[in-house]
Amino acid sequence: MPQVPDRAPVPEAPPSPSGGGRGIVAVLAFAGITVAVMQTLLVPVIKDLPVLLGTSVADATWVMTATLLAGAVATPVMGRLGDLYGKKLLLLLCLAVMVGGSVLCALTSDLVPMIVGRALQGFAMGAIPLGIGIMRDVLPAERLPSAMALMSSSIGVGGGLALPAAALIAQHADWHALFVAAAVLGTAAFLLAWRVCPESPVRAEGRFDLPGALGLAVGLVCLLLPVTKGAEWGWSAPSTLGLFGAGALVLAGWGLHQLRSPSPLVDLRTSVRRTVLLTNLASVMLGVAFYAVSLVLPQLVQLPAATGYGLGESMVVAGLCMAPLGLTMMLVSPLYARLSTRYGPRATLLLGMAVIMLGYGGGQALLSAAWQTAVIAAVLGAGIGLAYSSLPALIIGAVDPRETGAANGLNTLMRSVGTSLSSAVIGMVLARTAVPFGGVELPSMTGFRLAFLIATGAVAVGVVVAFFLPARTPGRPEHVPAPLPGEPAAATPGGPYALTGRVRDADGTPVARANVTLLTPGGVQTARTTADEAGAFRLTAPGPGRHLLVASASGHAPHALTVHTDGAGTPEPVELVTGRTRAGAALAP
Repeated sequence: MPQVPDRAPVPEAPPSPSGGGRGIVAVLAFAGITVAVMQTLLVPVIKDLPVLLGTSVADATWVMTATLLAGAVATPVMGRLGDLYGKKLLLLLCLAVMVGGSVLCALTSDLVPMIVGRALQGFAMGAIPLGIGIMRDVLPAERLPSAMALMSSSIGVGGGLALPAAALIAQHADWHALFVAAAVLGTAAFLLAWRVCPESPVRAEGRFDLPGALGLAVGLVCLLLPVTKGAEWGWSAPSTLGLFGAGALVLAGWGLHQLRSPSPLVDLRTSVRRTVLLTNLASVMLGVAFYAVSLVLPQLVQLPAATGYGLGESMVVAGLCMAPLGLTMMLVSPLYARLSTRYGPRATLLLGMAVIMLGYGGGQALLSAAWQTAVIAAVLGAGIGLAYSSLPALIIGAVDPRETGAANGLNTLMRSVGTSLSSAVIGMVLARTAVPFGGVELPSMTGFRLAFLIATGAVAVGVVVAFFLPARTPGRPEHVPAPLPGEPAAATPGGPYALTGRVRDADGTPVARANVTLLTPGGVQTARTTADEAGAFRLTAPGPGRHLLVASASGHAPHALTVHTDGAGTPEPVELVTGRTRAGAALAP
C-alpha cells in the first residue's frame, strides 16, 4: 500500500534558535567553564591547607580528593538523569548544588564541612555532558561543531583560567574569597541558563537505575581513591590493594547488572561499539596528558632559583604562565569546526594529539625561563583543545540521541580517570626523583622531564587507539536508533522502512546541513540525521506506522510532515511546503 503524507503541525522540537543559538552556546560554555574552575580553585593555596584548616597534611588532601570523586560519580549519573527528565532541569540542579557547596566552604574553616562543600562543588561536573546534550538537541547543524568544541574544551579552559585568577585572589585577600567568587560565578551561570537555554525536547524512555547508580558510585570510589592516595598510603599497603580489589569486584557486578537491566544507567552494549570504546580509551590518554602540564609547570616556575633550575617566580606569575593553556583551548574552537566539517572529528583528534606530542617533546628544551613555559602551555592548549573538541562529536555520532547525556557523561568520566592516573603516576615520579634543598625535598628537573616523557607516551598510545577509529564522511551522519519499548527494531538503512529525501527552500534551492528528525506521534525522537550539502538525507523509521518527519535549519522555520510506513507497495514522493522551506521525501520500500 502506498504511503500517504498528511499535513501536520510543526512541533516545538527540535527548535532552531534564532541567530544560530549563539546566546545558548555562550551561556552553556560559561556554565562549563564555571564548574571546571572548581577543579583548580584551591591549587594556589594547597600547600597551606593544613594550617588553614588546622589539620594534618594527609587529612587536608581530602579537600581536593572529594571534588575529584564527586565529579567522577556525578558525570554519568547526571547525564542519564538529564536524558530521562530534561537536560536543562538537571543542569540547573548541578549549578544550584555547586553554589550551595561554595557558600558552605565560604562560611567554614573546619575540615569536615569543607570536604562536604568541596564534594558538592565537584558534583557540578555533570553540567559538562548536560550542556553538550542540550547543544545537540536544540542547535542547528551548522552550529554544532564549534559549539560542542567550546563546551568540551571548557574543562580545560576553566582550569587554565582559574589558576591565575585564584592565585591573585589568594595572594591579596582572605582565602575564603575564592569560594565567594565561585558562588557568584555559579549564581550568574544558573540565572543565565535558566533565562536563555531552552529545555531539550528529547527524552529517553524507562526509569532511572538507582541500584546501577549506587553500584557505579561505590565502584568508582573504590577504584579512584587508592589511585589518588596510593603514594601516601603505599602502593602495596593492604588498604590500597583491598580497595583496588573491591573496586574491580563491584564494577564487575555493576556491569552484569547493566547488561540485564531493561533501563541501564550506562548502555554497555553501546559503550563497546568500536567508535565509543576507542574514543573513551583515547580520552583516558588525553586526561593523562592534560593534567601533566598542570602538575609540572606551576611547580617549576615557583621553585627557588637557587636550585639551579627553578624560576623563582610568585604563584601569580605561575598562574599567568598557565593562562595560555586555557586561552588557546578556547581560541581553537572555530578552527576545529572548520577542520572537522571538512575532514571529520577523527582527523582533528589525531591532529590535536600530534600537536600535544610536539608541545611535550619541544618543551624538554624550553624549561629555563617563564616565557618559555607560557609557550609550552600555549602549544599544549592548542593540541588539547583540538583533541578534546573532537570527543563529543565522535560519541554523538555513534549513539542514540536519547543516550547523549549518559554517553557524554561516561566520556567525561574517562577523562577524569586519566587525570587521576596522571596525578598518581607523575606525583610518584616527582616524589621518587626529588632532591634535598634547604632541609626539604623538592622536585628535580629529572622528574619534570620524566613527567613530560610520560605524557608524550600516553598521547602516543592515544594516537594508536585513534588510528583505528572508523573514518566518517563529514556532515553526513547516519544513525539507526535503538527500538522503543513495544516497537519493532529499526531496519538498517535501505531496509523496508528507510526514509530518503531532500530539504529545499521555496524556490527549490537545497538547504545544506539541515537537521532532519523523525518523531513518534507522541513526540519521542526515534532518529536524527543531517542533510548533506545537496540537501539530501537518509534515515530509518523504527517500524510500520505513523511518524512525524521534521526539517529545520538556521534562517528557516522548521517544517514537518506526517508519513505512514508499512513496508509494502510502490513508494510515492511526498512534499510539504510551509513558509520558506520545502521538505520532500521519498519513502523507500
